[in-house]
Amino acid sequence: MEVEILSKECIKPSSPTAHHLETHKLSLLDLYLPPAYIPLVLYYPMNQQHSSANIIDDHIISTRLQLLKQALSETLALFYPLAGKIKDLHSIDCNDEGIYFIEARAKSPLDEFLNLPSISLIKEFLPDPDDAKWRSIPTPGDYVASVQVTTFSCGGMTIGAYVSHMIGDGTAFSLFLKSWAAATARKSYNEESEAALLLSPKFDASLSFPQNDAYPRQACSTSIRSNLPIKFGRCVCRRFLFDASAIANLKAKAKGSTVQNPTRVEAVTTLLGKCIMAASKTQARSSSSDRDSDKPFALIHAVNLRGRATPPFSENYMGNFIWMASALCKTEEEPELQGLVCQLREAIAKLNGDFVNSLQGDEGLLNFLEALKYERETYTRAADRIAYSSWCNFGFYEIDFGWGKPIWASVT
Repeated sequence: MEVEILSKECIKPSSPTAHHLETHKLSLLDLYLPPAYIPLVLYYPMNQQHSSANIIDDHIISTRLQLLKQALSETLALFYPLAGKIKDLHSIDCNDEGIYFIEARAKSPLDEFLNLPSISLIKEFLPDPDDAKWRSIPTPGDYVASVQVTTFSCGGMTIGAYVSHMIGDGTAFSLFLKSWAAATARKSYNEESEAALLLSPKFDASLSFPQNDAYPRQACSTSIRSNLPIKFGRCVCRRFLFDASAIANLKAKAKGSTVQNPTRVEAVTTLLGKCIMAASKTQARSSSSDRDSDKPFALIHAVNLRGRATPPFSENYMGNFIWMASALCKTEEEPELQGLVCQLREAIAKLNGDFVNSLQGDEGLLNFLEALKYERETYTRAADRIAYSSWCNFGFYEIDFGWGKPIWASVT
């Protein structure tokens, strides 16, 4: 599939950022996750009510692009840090330079790609796929976010975006996209949208989870990142499809006396974990690896802390509210899904209101580092680590810019 870049520009906020907001200081939880870029592509087929037969009106496509740009400019006035640049690994320079925006065109219909998606081609729908900076740790002066809108010969469209993890997690990313979509839809129908008013972001996380100015920033970053369960090396991307009946069957197998109603995420992630553990254990026994095949595995799951705090933080809080729940799973015998789900739930249950509250305020950093120390000790006891992150409840499939909901949402 050939994708041609048509234009590159910066979309700036429709109104300037207030002087007292020109530096956005990251929260303590923002420092917990690697400051990489989050990729996402949304796929929109041509809305047939706007076309007749096989004739695609170029005017409709051009109008949609202009609406997207205008609405993005208005949205950035609210999400002002996304229109800035990386200042350092602890703050954003909210200088209103704008989001990096690319228009592109694919010379084939969208269905041709969606009928049998090639994982290696998804990057063509993201900004500058050959530019390695989007897949690495950002440096001062880098964009916080970038967008590529790709139109297809059939009139379909993809909206691909990179957003720095420094500014927020998946919930925050989704909030931004929903707000942009609501603003675009409002312009499309030329009417007010209550949704846009309900999605106003809050950038106050650093007030609840402040960096400790008495603790050197570089030392803090070193302490945090030395505890992260990250391994560097060659990565591969695979796509597995589970239909409704397969999910139902997995949930039935994962059901037990302690977990009466396992979720679809629990069922699928524990199945993947079970398979990975079995394969890794077999490999360790049949090779000269020095890995102890009887050591437990660490199952690690990203958890949204917003609703676990007391009182809870609302979903329109920007920033990272993520912590990793860790469970050590022994592998003397082949683990059952029921047991893995139970262990994972027990680990997640520990991230309760008391835990979230302990990370807040002036004493938050000490408790934060103590929690990291506990994590590190857990990881060192494990033969290997299997980490999960679910995007099921971010609402990406509800993002409607005025011409229908996406038929697919993908990462790479």
